[in-house]
Amino acid sequence: MKSMIRTINVCLLIAALRLTVSIAEAQEPKKVPRIGLLLPSSQSVSPLRINAFRQGLHSLGYTEGKNVVIEYRFAEGKLDRLPDLATELVRLGVDVIVTTSTPGVSAAKNASSTIPIVSITADPVASGLVESLARPGGNVTGLTNLAPDLSGKRLELLKEAVPGATRVGFLWNRLSTAASVSLKPTQETANALGLQLQSFEVQNTENFDSAFQTMIRKRAQAFLTSPGPIIFSHQAQIIQFAANNRLPAIYPFSEFVDSGGLMSYNPSYDDLYRRAAIYVDKILKGRKPPDLPVEQPTKFEFVINLKTAKQIGVMIPPTVLARADKVIK
Repeated sequence: MKSMIRTINVCLLIAALRLTVSIAEAQEPKKVPRIGLLLPSSQSVSPLRINAFRQGLHSLGYTEGKNVVIEYRFAEGKLDRLPDLATELVRLGVDVIVTTSTPGVSAAKNASSTIPIVSITADPVASGLVESLARPGGNVTGLTNLAPDLSGKRLELLKEAVPGATRVGFLWNRLSTAASVSLKPTQETANALGLQLQSFEVQNTENFDSAFQTMIRKRAQAFLTSPGPIIFSHQAQIIQFAANNRLPAIYPFSEFVDSGGLMSYNPSYDDLYRRAAIYVDKILKGRKPPDLPVEQPTKFEFVINLKTAKQIGVMIPPTVLARADKVIK
């Protein structure tokens, strides 16, 4: 009998301990995941992309400030700030870093070899950020925007929109991987179209005025820009130059056309940022970057601003207008 009572008491004690642990676990607040969003540009030129990322998270059940925290860091177009900003995010103990451009990913990768990084870059393999698209390796995965493949297409569209142009400027930053890998296919397309491609390099804010003056001196009849954070961060300055000199231009970012640029052809960055949220969700649920292949864009946008065309005296052919995904009137 005593043995039975002792056994019952032990069982009751174990049950009580289990109940106590269960209650404690239920009362313990669940850790809220923390995401670091590191962008080379400023917040003012990236609102649509940031909102697309938030919407992507929201569709997956995350509400900012409730069950997820987003730490925002903007380099304001000053790429040398990226390493310090990435280090700040690592010190905050973020669970994952979302960033764009080769400098942004490199800064995050140098700051931590263990925190997962979701990237949106032009050519992560050529940049050495991942081993391959199918097997990224390391702590970086994400999406590519296929910048090299699209540059020639932009030049083709510009030639169709302005058939009389023979001298076309190419505004680019040699230090940007996205820009560098775009140069060769752009030149090849120019040769095929019988165009004289004029190179105008910019590396920082101070270079733009000089590049613009040289473009006018060499009598460029139209121009296109490469992708990259420096170009994206100076959209207002570039658009104003084009307007002042009545120069047709095509850009790799639709935000330029929304702000008064003539044309753009690019992957849908809204779609890329929403898909970046899917990567974040998978990582927060335990998936590892090496197991998540880098994906390519599936949606593309050709945007034309007819109001700008009228202001600079360009008549967009109907065949070109018919191919636009969006026309701003």
